[in-house]
Amino acid sequence: MTYRLGILDQSRLAEEDNPQDALHNTVRLAEQAEEWGYDRFWVSEHHGKEELAGTSPEILMSYLLAKTKTIRIGSGGVMLQHYSPYKIAENFHVLANLASGRIDAGIGKGPGGGPKTSAALRQGGPDVFPFTEKLQELDRLLTGNYTDALPSPIPVEPPERFLLGAGVASAELAAEHNWNFVFAAFINGDREELQRTAQAYRNQYPEGRFICCLPVFAANSRQAAVALAEDSKVYKVKTASKTVTVTTREEAEKLGNETGEAFEIEAHTIEVIAGTANDVHNRLEQLHQEHDIDEFLLLTSIGTKEQRMQSFHLLSPVQYHSARKEKANVSS
Repeated sequence: MTYRLGILDQSRLAEEDNPQDALHNTVRLAEQAEEWGYDRFWVSEHHGKEELAGTSPEILMSYLLAKTKTIRIGSGGVMLQHYSPYKIAENFHVLANLASGRIDAGIGKGPGGGPKTSAALRQGGPDVFPFTEKLQELDRLLTGNYTDALPSPIPVEPPERFLLGAGVASAELAAEHNWNFVFAAFINGDREELQRTAQAYRNQYPEGRFICCLPVFAANSRQAAVALAEDSKVYKVKTASKTVTVTTREEAEKLGNETGEAFEIEAHTIEVIAGTANDVHNRLEQLHQEHDIDEFLLLTSIGTKEQRMQSFHLLSPVQYHSARKEKANVSS
């Protein structure tokens, strides 16, 4: 395997689950991911979504760290626009002291929810600081370049820094601050945009790590996997001031109504890389070669929780190497 693999989990509720079930499913998946040879396991931040229980990644990360031993644990990501960079730095410094060398600080640009939850997080006040300024401040605090308030406890090994985004501007911002970059292909599935973004990042910061987070689904039957994955969509809610991408039409309509502005909803088909484990790995290898991608974060939002768990198992590094070894033995 010429690329590394990680998992992004959103603590999604199955039909029969409550939020407690969903969070414990995330814990079980993290434990299995470590056993199956994945390099990192990230959890997300979403607000006001009944189908997702992952609202506070730093808190969930601390529990996952206690339940695992070696796998890197990270946020995918903390939505910086809502919070003080100083407090975020303190949170990640605590985590980095608890589990040295295992912490990924993934930072997102989006709101992770609608206007109502964003207003609640800001206590109704305006977001007066531009994202670029907040990221610059967070970078100073995480890299030891602070000049006044000490973001204690300072860890021996600082958390690894990642910016999440879906286009060239975000990648260039990450490169400007010497951050690793994660391209959200589950939001923007445009392969030409992926190529432009990867090239822009490499040109500006060749030492950085370029990761692609993309939707996948593997099953023993190619036909079953493809049938379940077909017609997957994202929905862009467009107003005069901005565009936000969500995963269901119901969520798009709710978000549009909350804006208080005129809005349009556009449906876009998103490619889910689906098939047998061999099919998926062949496609990942192709993307790795075409776009110089160091690593993939796998996101699986379709199927039952049992099917999602099986998919991650089939795609795991342990299974990959086992299958290659078995094939070599048969050939010899």
